[in-house]
Amino acid sequence: MRNLIILAALLIGAGSYMAQLADEMTTSAAARPTTSTQPTAFAALQDNAQAGIRSISIARDGRGHFQTEGRIDGQRIGFMVDTGASVVALNESSAARLGVRPSQNDYTTTVTTANGKLKAARTRLAMVDIGGLIVRDVDAMVLPDEALSENLLGLSFLSKLKRFEFANGRMMLEQ
Repeated sequence: MRNLIILAALLIGAGSYMAQLADEMTTSAAARPTTSTQPTAFAALQDNAQAGIRSISIARDGRGHFQTEGRIDGQRIGFMVDTGASVVALNESSAARLGVRPSQNDYTTTVTTANGKLKAARTRLAMVDIGGLIVRDVDAMVLPDEALSENLLGLSFLSKLKRFEFANGRMMLEQ
């Protein structure tokens, strides 16, 4: 019995050490600046088939942002997760690649951004897929390229998920 207790204590100690080591590796990898100009792809897709729950974990990039890649109507597109954005926001260049080309008359909605107030064009995206998390009929805005350097994954997508949260230096999205 004494040997079992000693073995259990050793296993607990080894497990604690491995958890700390993994945490340090994750922290140092998240803090390391990326040299790629591509958005950081989602780090993990977890699928719990019994519960029907799918989730992804997105690591923080060197700037402290959560970059991921997704698909809109099957076309690849990079996003920065922005819980402060009420809708998915696309710059004109990205929207054009998706076949969304608003006319000047479509820029009727006034939005407030970090760059001040400006006009945006409303649109609706049939499907947005982020790492297998699929949301249909997503409200979006198209903003001029000079006002929006990165596409934003806003609440019109995030609020349709079961949950999203920031934990342990990662953004967790769950459907």
